Amino acid sequence: MAKSVKGKYLNPKADLTFKLIFNEHPDLVMSLLNALLPLDDDGQIESVEYLTPEMVPDTPTKKNSIVDVRCKDKQGRQFIVEMQMYWSDSFRRRVILNAAKAVVRESEKSQNYNLVQPVYSLNLVNEGLSLGDAGPDEFYHDYAIVNVEHSDRIIEGLRFVFIDLKKFKPKTIAEKKMAVLWLRFLTEIDEFTQVVPEELLENADTRKALEIVEKAAYTDGQLLAYDDFWMSVVDERVITEDAQKKGWAKGLAEGRAEGLEKGMKKGLEEVARKLKAKGFDTADIIDATGLTEAEIEQL
Repeated sequence: MAKSVKGKYLNPKADLTFKLIFNEHPDLVMSLLNALLPLDDDGQIESVEYLTPEMVPDTPTKKNSIVDVRCKDKQGRQFIVEMQMYWSDSFRRRVILNAAKAVVRESEKSQNYNLVQPVYSLNLVNEGLSLGDAGPDEFYHDYAIVNVEHSDRIIEGLRFVFIDLKKFKPKTIAEKKMAVLWLRFLTEIDEFTQVVPEELLENADTRKALEIVEKAAYTDGQLLAYDDFWMSVVDERVITEDAQKKGWAKGLAEGRAEGLEKGMKKGLEEVARKLKAKGFDTADIIDATGLTEAEIEQL
């Protein structure tokens, strides 16, 4: 028997639901990409072809990297979409590696560098996104290959977009309506949703996505897999927090020890200074404090 999942809807950020929405419905992934990627009006995606989500490694000893959604449009541009529950530096490196691999695979296939099209990497991060000096309300991060002194000069080829879902607030931005709707769908719909925002029901794309995450559409086996995913998320959080606590405890202990050592040395220097002022021999001061002759001479 499947475990009990509260409410009418499932959370679209879960691995199962996210892939069912965007890896099986070309119209919805096109809508998401057009809304959230920095594409010009004349560069909007009009059709997509799904590619294998498995990024095969260069050597058989390396573990495969599985992405959530990978597709390309009729222009040959590739799009990689990742939903990540917790940010980590290893995830950042994996994002770069997967995008670079996509470029390499395409160049090897075409045998003509002039035919290689750009790769766009869209990364939705649920929690903990950390990219340098991001402001407290900055949730959208767009990275391209740019000239260091003239950032408006861009080399097309790789584009990375990271979205911090925790920081997204609809009222703080004046963005494209569809971008706001998709981000509201990803941040406001879960097992505890009682009333769906009217805007999500009025839009055809988000309404279709809502139908896909309705609990009633899932088998007992799928609901079990859904629950297992969230259990693994909880386990990951516990492991991460435990590692952080251990790191903080170690740093605190080392800091205390260093502070104690510095405090003791300062006290010994004060004793040496007084002994020196009273005319004691340097050898006697060394015996009394343990300081070196050079340290005593500097007092």
